[in-house]
Amino acid sequence: MTRKAVVFGGSGFIGSHVADLLSMDGYSVTIFDEVRSPWLRSDQNFITGDITKKVDVDLVIEGASVVYNFAALADLNAALKRPLDTININILGNAMILESCVKYKVERFVYASTVYVNSRDGGFYRCSKQASENYIDEYHKTYGLNYSIVRYGSLYGPRAGESNGLYRIVKSAIETGKVKYQGHPKSMREYIHVQDAARASVALLGEEFVGKTIVLTGQEPMLVSNVLEMIAEILGYQEDAVEFVTDSYDGHYIKTSYAYEPRLGMKYIPPIHVDLGQGILQLIKEIHGN
Repeated sequence: MTRKAVVFGGSGFIGSHVADLLSMDGYSVTIFDEVRSPWLRSDQNFITGDITKKVDVDLVIEGASVVYNFAALADLNAALKRPLDTININILGNAMILESCVKYKVERFVYASTVYVNSRDGGFYRCSKQASENYIDEYHKTYGLNYSIVRYGSLYGPRAGESNGLYRIVKSAIETGKVKYQGHPKSMREYIHVQDAARASVALLGEEFVGKTIVLTGQEPMLVSNVLEMIAEILGYQEDAVEFVTDSYDGHYIKTSYAYEPRLGMKYIPPIHVDLGQGILQLIKEIHGN
């Protein structure tokens, strides 16, 4: 019998890639989102809905074996300006999904969290992810719901949009001839290609990851300045094309997201991964194509 997988937020960046891999693995995939996915496959179902409405959530989860939740107000700057929306979507919405997962005896719930849960930074977005992780843990203790939590780092790659940091940098560079970064000159990130992250997200359905919190980031920390220089070189720009705008990085960590540890997270490193330079070149070609 074909197993059903539901991907909340499956029209988005990481969610759409995970949905595709689940389809390729033989799952009957249903994407639930506010906006129809532009990457919807012919063998996937799509339902428009609101995760804060229990009737919508119940309808789509019934009969599912696996449920992923990527739906969120995920832009840090937007969350800082919209705390109530962040609470409603990221915490209440996730709780609605948890309720339905228990009701319909879902075998595995996979939650898209963030490395910001370990940080003093991240504002209301970080708060919402911390709260949701705690609720997931309590649903497991109280109702026996099997889960895996994935803390994503700095994703990049195909299907990214304006809310994605590296996408904004590359798009702006192509349009203006300047490689600009709004943040501290000493900022460091562990960039991971979205396809690597998606493959790992599906691999985590293995039994050994039940009840585990997994950190998904790149192979090693890199200075953002080095990444900007790489982008400039690929585009054929001079070194003076790289600029830092240091007046607007509230809520974003500089060198590390680790300030405290609410729950131990195991870092998963995909055995085969996309080279950063090749990934950036792919991103540039996609933006040019659009």
